[in-house]
Amino acid sequence: MMRSLSSIIGCVLVALWAVGCSESDSTAGIEIGNPEIAQNIGLTADFSIDYSDAKPVSLAKAAAKDEKVVIDTFQLTLTEVRSFCSFYVGVSVNQEDGLLLWPYEDDPAAVLPISFTDGEFVKDAFYNIDLKNDGFLKEIGVGFEVGKKKSVNSIYGRIRQNGKEIPFVYELNNFQVFKLLYNQSQIEVQDSAANLSVIFRVHRFVDGLDLASAKVGEDGVIRFSKTENKDLWNSLNERFLPSFQAMRYSYTAADGKDYDGFVDDVWTAIAGQKNKNLISNGNFSEGGKNWIFHKQFNGAADTAIVKEKNSNVMKVHVTKGGNFSYSVQLLHENIPVIVGYTYKFVFTIWSDVEGEMTARLGNSIYNGETNGFQEHVKVSTSGKSFEIEFSPAETDPYARLDLNLGSRERTFWIKDVQLIRIK
Repeated sequence: MMRSLSSIIGCVLVALWAVGCSESDSTAGIEIGNPEIAQNIGLTADFSIDYSDAKPVSLAKAAAKDEKVVIDTFQLTLTEVRSFCSFYVGVSVNQEDGLLLWPYEDDPAAVLPISFTDGEFVKDAFYNIDLKNDGFLKEIGVGFEVGKKKSVNSIYGRIRQNGKEIPFVYELNNFQVFKLLYNQSQIEVQDSAANLSVIFRVHRFVDGLDLASAKVGEDGVIRFSKTENKDLWNSLNERFLPSFQAMRYSYTAADGKDYDGFVDDVWTAIAGQKNKNLISNGNFSEGGKNWIFHKQFNGAADTAIVKEKNSNVMKVHVTKGGNFSYSVQLLHENIPVIVGYTYKFVFTIWSDVEGEMTARLGNSIYNGETNGFQEHVKVSTSGKSFEIEFSPAETDPYARLDLNLGSRERTFWIKDVQLIRIK
């Protein structure tokens, strides 16, 4: 079922707000969550080559005159575009497979030749991407096939050696198909369109390799293949997909086996540094932005941002507790955690009625299982800060924080929410 990408991205990038200056403010009590977005936001995408340093970039840099390696021809066949979301409404979407945005149902075999060296910009082909739902965007994935239809199965370019430029051919036949997965933070939204930049970073691809040792063929061409310059070909194969600036990738190799991995420098930038708060807007300075307020199983409540001295505080007034503690939830998604690291979750909470609430970190995108901690916190009528130290069981760029506030009628005040990597 086709739905609008506009609302998916809108749900991520439009403020999920509760605004209020005090308990008596007229705006107090406005709910936060997944709002209905009236303006549709379509998808565009650009595909290009980048010659800047091998770091995540937003704008591609052209080759310099003295560039050691220049790519002249690089083409692939685009076979699909997918979105990956979590949902707070009933939908028939397999979250692991994602939602197919393109090709469309009326032309399921459509493919699109893409030239990275020509700097392809795609707009018209995506004219009908219009996915309206209450999903919360995590990733957009693009899939490619090597050597299909008008595309080619090699990268052609030049290597500068001893003042001369020697043509080279890098064979891509180690890859049958591959997918690049872009984190929601990598998607640029302007006016009525969201643009996905798919950039191939040349320095990441070749820097550090001894290309001067490559054997030149009798025809004056350097070939990197499974039969010529094989060691360098294997090294280039290992670097090929990480040379895109996607957060992660997966591929089917020539032997039919499937592989996947993270792009280390992009993932490091997204996962954040030590002692950095991974909760966006954890002090509620931007109202309810990046927070989701969810009610289910007979739970009823409303929210407001109120002032407490110099702090913004999230007030949750539970008017009907519902059947479970998770009948009323304050949620925060897209929290990157890494297995083997130690984190600390810190927050301050109080209530007008003493009793327990549950704090939990889970893997929301795929299986909803706990990944890190689940603690039953005893909440008093005076503000108290709680600290929970944990190590996640799995690396997950999309962990979800659950503050379960249901099961009985009461009012909570929550502030200073932090989740930081400590070691």
